[in-house]
Amino acid sequence: MINPFQKKKEAVAFDIGSNSIKLIQMSQSKKGWELQKMGMTELPPEAIVDGSIIDSMTVTNALKEMVKEHGVKIKDTVSSLTGHSVIIKKVNFPAMTEDELADSIQWEAEQYIPFPITDVNIDFQILGADTEGKGQMDVMLVAVKKDVINDYTNVIKEAGLNPVVIDVDSFALENMMEVNYPVTPGENVAVVNIGASITSISVIAGGMTVFTRSIPMGGNQFTEEIQRQMNVSFRDAEEMKTGKKTEGVDVAALQGVVETVSTNLSFEVKRSLDFFIGGAQGADINKIYLSGGGAKSKGLLEMMQDKTAMPVELADAFKNLIANPRQFDTEKLGALSQHFGVAIGLATRRFADK
Repeated sequence: MINPFQKKKEAVAFDIGSNSIKLIQMSQSKKGWELQKMGMTELPPEAIVDGSIIDSMTVTNALKEMVKEHGVKIKDTVSSLTGHSVIIKKVNFPAMTEDELADSIQWEAEQYIPFPITDVNIDFQILGADTEGKGQMDVMLVAVKKDVINDYTNVIKEAGLNPVVIDVDSFALENMMEVNYPVTPGENVAVVNIGASITSISVIAGGMTVFTRSIPMGGNQFTEEIQRQMNVSFRDAEEMKTGKKTEGVDVAALQGVVETVSTNLSFEVKRSLDFFIGGAQGADINKIYLSGGGAKSKGLLEMMQDKTAMPVELADAFKNLIANPRQFDTEKLGALSQHFGVAIGLATRRFADK
C-alpha cells in the first residue's frame, strides 16, 4: 500500500498483532531463505483492538525495545494490517490492461467499498485475463482506510524506523506458503490464521489468493472463556488453553470449554469455505493449514478436521528456512512456528517488489 513496488535491498519485518509483535529478518541466497533475526514481545490487552492501534506509545516503545534487544541495524520495515479496516474482494471488471485499470481503479472500485473512496488507499491484482472472450476479468481488490495506515506508519516512524511497505496479512501468508509449501497444480488450499482477536481465512489456488474473509474470533476467545467459566487468571487460562498448565485443572471442564469455542470457530471456517466452494464452479479445498498464535489451542485441529471434513495440518512457517542451529534453537522454532507465519511472509516481500 505504501510504495508497493519500490525495490529495497534490505528490510526487517514486523508483524504488529493485537497480542504481540513478531520480528523477522532474513536474507536470500542460492541455497534459499536464511533466518537472521527473530523476536517476539507481548503487548498489553487493549493496546491494539481489531487491527486499530489504541495505545500508540506502548506499541512504539515495544518496537524500540525489540530493535535494541535484537541489534537491528536496518531501518526499512515491512509490516501489515488486518481487521475491519481492510476490505479484500474478488470482483468482476471489464477486460482491460493493468495500466488502464490503474488509471480507472478509483471509480471502478467505488461501488465495492463501504467507506468513502477518499478515505481509503486502493490496490489490486488481476487474477485472470479475459480467456473466454466475454469482455470480463477477475480482479482482487484491496482497500485499506488511510487513517489506519497512518496510525501504523506513525508508530513505526516514532520508533526510528522507515516503513516502506504496508501489506495485508492474508497476502503475507500467501508468501509464507509459497516459501514452505510448493504449489501443486490444480490444488486449492485454505490458510486459517487464528490471531488473538481476528481469524483470517484465505483460499490459495495456483499460488494466488483468490478468496479471503475475516471473522471477529481468535485465540483470546478461548482464553476468556476458560477464564470466565473456570474462574482463573488470564495467564493461567492461556497456559491451560495450550496444555502447559495441568496441575489441579478440572480436565473435563476445560475440555468442555475448549470444545465449545473450537466448534464455533470451526463452523465459521466451514461456512466461509462453503461460500467459496459454492461460488467457484468446480472448485474444492484439498487441505486446510492452521496458522497464528491460536492454531495450537488444544483439540482445535481435530475439531476443525471433523467439522469441515477436510484434512487439516499446522502450517510450519520455518519449514524450508535455513536456520543456524548455533543461533536458533530448533525446538523453540518448532514451538513458535505458527506465531510467525505473517512475519515470515512479510520478510520475503522486499525481494518481490520492483
